[in-house]
Amino acid sequence: MIELVRVHKRITQTALGQALGISQSAVSRLEKKGTGAYRTHTLATAAAYLEVPPALLGLADRHLTGNGNDGEEVNRRRFLGGVAVTAAAPALAVLPPTADATGEQAAALRLSTSAYRRLDGTTPSRALSEAVRSHLTLIQTIAHTAKGDRDRRRLAAVGSEAASLAGWLAWDMGDNGSARSWYGSAIKAARTAGDPLLTAYQSGSLAQFEAHAGNSTEALNLAQRARRAVEGDFPAVADTWLATVEALAHAVAGDRRSADKALTAARTGAEKQPEETPPWPWVFTFTPSKVAAARVACGARLGRADWVLSADAEVLATGHEKQRALLMLDIATGHLAAGRVDGAFSLAARAVETGLRYRSGRIVERARAVRRKLTTGSPPKSVRAFDERLHGVYL
Repeated sequence: MIELVRVHKRITQTALGQALGISQSAVSRLEKKGTGAYRTHTLATAAAYLEVPPALLGLADRHLTGNGNDGEEVNRRRFLGGVAVTAAAPALAVLPPTADATGEQAAALRLSTSAYRRLDGTTPSRALSEAVRSHLTLIQTIAHTAKGDRDRRRLAAVGSEAASLAGWLAWDMGDNGSARSWYGSAIKAARTAGDPLLTAYQSGSLAQFEAHAGNSTEALNLAQRARRAVEGDFPAVADTWLATVEALAHAVAGDRRSADKALTAARTGAEKQPEETPPWPWVFTFTPSKVAAARVACGARLGRADWVLSADAEVLATGHEKQRALLMLDIATGHLAAGRVDGAFSLAARAVETGLRYRSGRIVERARAVRRKLTTGSPPKSVRAFDERLHGVYL
């Protein structure tokens, strides 16, 4: 099965071996003999790398996901993942319907925002952005007709969610200026709504954006503002999520020790997450697999191949396709740091194909950043093919 999929995807044995952490000859033995005992991690990594169900390689799903959740939690996570909740921000819950007209309007508008958010994982952001902006205009129009402070606050909260989604879409399109403006609007609307948790959530979302944009100081300042917004009564899920944001900001600044400390705190928090549903606007727990993904991202910024490659199989099994493409590029950076050029650009090429299919400027620009890390006068064939694919791409 591994050989069939590898050949179909036009991946060399050398590239696959580098992704699995084994030699080309070991891949050949794995494909041709098939009677020996192989490490579960090797097969799990192969399933994630080749994007095949783990059962096809003789594994149960739990080997690929690497978590100990019970069936109910697994089903819940699959449902939320199936509706394309974005990685940059946990999903926002829908308010229950109320008896008054404005409350019903707010609930309907929030439901529409959630529907657009569900489409994010399967639809190019460019196709969604115009509809979301029109949705925001509708929210603003209704808010202007609100008669009381309570109604205006309720609609401001709905507008904050929609503005945050507009920011995410602009970020995905590579329009960082618009993304920053929309996230700022989301924070202002959350403050108008008088909701400390929503304000913290939106401040943390902007902090996450700034960290990925390379602005470590701004990201850390925003993360601290998010913590202060709740004045000590901070939910565990928010604390864990913000710890990963702070870790990335430290990694961007080149501070390995602070990044590692923040990741350790996040991992401890994730392992102690209570089983009850987290408070809105967070709707599902921050699991250890999400912390592993954050560690991969930090390792890529720090040039720590050991951080990246230790969790590559686990993180490749999380998120929707655009999220996985960004993780692939982080993992590719780890392969480069370890000297595995073919493996790095095999992964990067697959990420680029996803970026082009969804017209994601963020993915394509991240791929270009990976390419800039390799400086050689005579690049190998895999790198030349990568360069040819990127040549002439304009998003």
